[in-house]
Amino acid sequence: MAAKKKPAEESGSRQAAYSARNRARLVKDAQEVLAEIGPTATIEQIAAHAEVSPTTIYKYFENKDLLFVEALSQAWFGFLIWANEQKAPGDRLERTLDSGRKLFWARQTHPLFANMLHNCLNEMSDFLIQSDRGEGKRVFSELAASGDLKQEDFEQRWILWQNLYNAILKSVFVTEELTPSEAEVALGIGLSVWGISEAKAKKLISRPLIYTPVE
Repeated sequence: MAAKKKPAEESGSRQAAYSARNRARLVKDAQEVLAEIGPTATIEQIAAHAEVSPTTIYKYFENKDLLFVEALSQAWFGFLIWANEQKAPGDRLERTLDSGRKLFWARQTHPLFANMLHNCLNEMSDFLIQSDRGEGKRVFSELAASGDLKQEDFEQRWILWQNLYNAILKSVFVTEELTPSEAEVALGIGLSVWGISEAKAKKLISRPLIYTPVE
C-alpha cells in the first residue's frame, strides 16, 4: 500500500505546479509581446499584456532579457518538434535540412513565430544560437562524423553555417529580400560550406516538404 503524502509534501507539490503554470503563462505572454512589439518592449508592457504586476514577472525571471530568451527558445523548440514530426522519408541529412527549410515558410505555418522572427532577428540576432543550446551543432557534428558533411575544420564551417543561416532568415523575415523559395536556393548554395556539390545541394533542397499549418 502506497504511503500517503504528508501535508507539507502535498502543499509543496501544489505550489510547484502553480509556479510552473504561472511561468508558462508568462512565457506565452512574452511570445505575444515579442510578436506584436518586439524586444524593445518594457517590463511594464509585458506586465500589462499579462495582466500582472512587474513584481510578479521578477518572481520568475531576473530580467526582461532572460524572459525573452526563454520565450524565443520555447517557440524555436516548439517549431522544431512540429517540423520533425512531419517529415518525408529520407536519410538524416535530408530530414535535418528539411526542418531548416520549413522555417522559411513560417508565415504560412507559424504566424506568431514568424512575427517574432521579424521583430527579433535584428535586435536579438543570435537568439537562435542561444535558443538552440548546442543541439544543432551536435547534430551537424554527428553528420560530419558519419561522412555526410565535410569534417575538416568543423568549428570554422559551423560558424560560417550559423551566420549564413541567420542571414537568410533576415532576408526572409526582416528585409523581405528573399521569398521562401529563393531562401531555399540560397541555402542550397550555402551547402558548399560543408563540401556538398552543387548537384547534390539542388537535389537536397528540391525534396517536397511535408507539413500542415498550426491552428
